Amino acid sequence: MEFKELIEQKIREKFAGRNFSFSEFRGELTLTVDKKDIVQVCTLLKDDGDLQFKLCEDITAIDHARRTDRFTVVYHIFSLKNKFRLSVKADVDESDCSIDSVTPVWKTANWHERETFDMYGVRFKNHPDLRRMYMPEEFEYHPLRKDFPLMGIPGSLSLPKSPLNPPKGDLK
Repeated sequence: MEFKELIEQKIREKFAGRNFSFSEFRGELTLTVDKKDIVQVCTLLKDDGDLQFKLCEDITAIDHARRTDRFTVVYHIFSLKNKFRLSVKADVDESDCSIDSVTPVWKTANWHERETFDMYGVRFKNHPDLRRMYMPEEFEYHPLRKDFPLMGIPGSLSLPKSPLNPPKGDLK
């Protein structure tokens, strides 16, 4: 049995009757799950003795802008034992814009979820320290959303004073 088939079999056995799908593009396997199942699915993928997806490489989001389920959170995980990369996706509705945190599964998810929150505004429920990484806490926008202007919002973020960026009028 191929490893892809083993993943599918284990997910189908454990989550019979739940909403999920598998797709493959250019040799890359993607598992799409309902957001309410994300922690349970990730726990199985990590802890199962045959699968062992012990490394969470990245968590990001896709902004679809015109769909009701506006965001898709994407988890890139890797099985060192099997030398296999898997993408796990879960759609997030704009009105709720939250999903459970997978930090109990992978400690590295802490930083990835914070970055996704900062840039897209997706909230990760039960995250141990959900705060911004790049933008100031008082910044009310999320720069990687499709509705954020390409050139930014004038005056929304003041730049720090530095010798390379002196305030106007202080040029000597």
